[in-house]
Amino acid sequence: MKVPFLDLKAQYESIREEIHRAMQEVIDCTAFAGGPYVARFEEEFARYCGTRYAIGVANGTDALWTALLALGIGPGDEVITTPSTFIATAEAISLVGARPRFVDIDDCTYNMAPDLIEAAITPSTRAIIPVHLFGQMADMDPIMEIAKTHGLHVIEDACQAHGAEYKGRRAGSIGEAGCFSFYPGKNLGAYGEAGAVVTNDPAIVEKIRVFRDHGQQKKYYHNIVGWNARMDGLQGAILSVKLKYLDKWNEQRRMNAGLYHRLLSDLDTMTLPVEVDYAKHVYHVYATRVQDRDELMASLAKRDIHCGIHYPVPLHLQDAYQLLGYREGAFPVAERCAREFMSLPMFAELTAGQIEQVCDGIRSFLAVTV
Repeated sequence: MKVPFLDLKAQYESIREEIHRAMQEVIDCTAFAGGPYVARFEEEFARYCGTRYAIGVANGTDALWTALLALGIGPGDEVITTPSTFIATAEAISLVGARPRFVDIDDCTYNMAPDLIEAAITPSTRAIIPVHLFGQMADMDPIMEIAKTHGLHVIEDACQAHGAEYKGRRAGSIGEAGCFSFYPGKNLGAYGEAGAVVTNDPAIVEKIRVFRDHGQQKKYYHNIVGWNARMDGLQGAILSVKLKYLDKWNEQRRMNAGLYHRLLSDLDTMTLPVEVDYAKHVYHVYATRVQDRDELMASLAKRDIHCGIHYPVPLHLQDAYQLLGYREGAFPVAERCAREFMSLPMFAELTAGQIEQVCDGIRSFLAVTV
């Protein structure tokens, strides 16, 4: 039996008729770029996240970029974030002309280590972007306290944390802005590219709304040089359908994670993800750590079991960021994790039989190599 890393078709089949009706409604109304279906999703998603506003944009990178712009981050500024994330987090910082400044991650949660932030602050530091990696929120209380002490903005990179919670508060609702990607493989995924910024600040909302629409407050009258970062109407309608199921799908992911844990927790050669007491993990990725990762992945692939790596090269060692001057050894936890991370299949529709097959494959390999 094949076990895919991700199965988008299984989810689609479960809501096929609702999706078709929603798409047909948009087509009948010819409301393709922005419009009422995006506005409806914005209202629903803001309510879901526990914020006053949500602004739909074209993708998660645009969400991070426009949030930084709205807060006035630009050339000469520094923004603290983590090297253990997808490059979009740092790209957005670079796109506004600022400089990413990295801090290492916690060895347990893989999120930004709050106790390392103060040492990274310089007179040029303007903001912190904690990344809620793999579906578990960063430890936000100390991060917010540090930001308050030093007068820094906080933007949550919640692109992997739709519905995750920190002490009962939803991802995106704690910082000045929260940024989401709705890339198809996310817990809440569009059928194409889409993203959103959530916030309680009307000034941030207004700036992003103008910027995402070529800098115009009304058609053909451009207050600033903006960008085309609008969400499509079709994506807004699709996301409205799928948002109704997000909590259910997240609970199914949590159940799948629980079964993985029960079947693998006795293996001392594999480190499993940990849900800390302040968090509700939504397992966008079930990231394990193992020494013989590449060999194990190859062994599983022969059994038609497909895994992933998130992420094989930390950002400070990417060619694109050599100009920052970091060298190997700068962030040892992130570097060690990059060598060891192996993400097991994880999606809401994953069956118990598939999970057992994955775990049998892992045990068979480790029994031979130990």
